[in-house]
Amino acid sequence: MLYWALMFLVVALIAALFGFGGIASSAAGMAQILFVVALVLFLVSLFAGFMRRNL
Repeated sequence: MLYWALMFLVVALIAALFGFGGIASSAAGMAQILFVVALVLFLVSLFAGFMRRNL
């Protein structure tokens, strides 16, 4: 998932470089959403690992 967030970020940067503002903002928004989802999933798995280790 983090890979896709980075790919959307690259697409946003390239689109912004060539002046495609709408595509750049859409790709940047998707990259931000995917990054947050990946971060939440990481924190949930980290918490689950700590809970499992303590049991």
